[in-house]
Amino acid sequence: MLTKSKVQDFLKEIEVEDLVSNFQVMGDDIYIDMTAHSPAMHEKKKLEVAMKQAFASEFGEHVNLKLKITSPELPATPVTNEIKGKQIAGIQNIIAIASGKGGVGKSTVAANLAVTLAKMGFKVGLLDADIYGPSVPTMLDTEGQKPISVEVNGRNLMKPIENYGVKMLSIGYFSGANQAVVWRGPMASKALNQMIRDADWGELDFLLIDLPPGTGDIHLSIIQEVPVTGAVIVSTPQHVALADVRKGIAMFNMESINIPVLGLIENMAYFTPEELPENKYYIFGKQGAQFMAEDLGIPVLGEIPLIQSIREAGDVGRPAALQENSTISEIYVKTAQNMVESLVERNKNLPATEAVKITTMAGCSPKK
Repeated sequence: MLTKSKVQDFLKEIEVEDLVSNFQVMGDDIYIDMTAHSPAMHEKKKLEVAMKQAFASEFGEHVNLKLKITSPELPATPVTNEIKGKQIAGIQNIIAIASGKGGVGKSTVAANLAVTLAKMGFKVGLLDADIYGPSVPTMLDTEGQKPISVEVNGRNLMKPIENYGVKMLSIGYFSGANQAVVWRGPMASKALNQMIRDADWGELDFLLIDLPPGTGDIHLSIIQEVPVTGAVIVSTPQHVALADVRKGIAMFNMESINIPVLGLIENMAYFTPEELPENKYYIFGKQGAQFMAEDLGIPVLGEIPLIQSIREAGDVGRPAALQENSTISEIYVKTAQNMVESLVERNKNLPATEAVKITTMAGCSPKK
């Protein structure tokens, strides 16, 4: 016979009674109101899974556990390590798409996420911040186009190139296809600042910034200039790529930067041949990103397979996410939904984003 006292004793046994605000037992139904340790969405999910497994093991599978898990209240005092910066008028959320190393398909993921969000009805912009290897013009079929100048409130601004419902700016629109961009850090930073601040982006729900791989001057310039809402890290499952993921996440978690990492996207998670769509071959390793995400306390937003059509679509300038009723389109929709959910959770529980002021002189540590 399931009784309230038995449930109360079990809550003490598994050491969660301090998280429980109320519980009721009605036959085989147990209703429990709880508060999670952390406001992060993945922490609430982990608590829910752990509770259901524990109760099923103790009382049997027939017991129906109905949980209501809320986030803890945050202190009213402002977070002191975030510095108020200048917002960009009309842009609601700025998301940095980053990777620890090159070759993991970060730009492909950024392009497909951008068109997916646009398909979902959002107003989307994409800034190609990879100064030395711009790929957005190719991937979104806008090679050879040039932004025009428009007058807005007495200012001459660049009008972003638009295709597939996405507004885009890239250094690739200003340099020739075979022209190498040989710039020192300050020149590259100035060019990026102009594409951010001197552009007519209009009203956007999301501005995705495709960062260069690694950590360096460009990243610091973006973080200093732009009030980034959150970061998404792209990696393959292989160990050498995941090792660099830690460095990228550590950069965003620095006290003087403090940009929330919304989650990790595992690209090239497995290979699926077109003639055997149900088969999965884990060429670069299996679930490496999931294990690292659990270790770092961040969610996995999606697992993107290694499919030939993704590469072919990027080469011809029509991202694979635009393919209607395809497996890859569905995967990108789910990944984008997970990213938006993580972003909503971030905006609900943390202060508004602020640009970070960083000293980059030789020998100086990053400062607020």
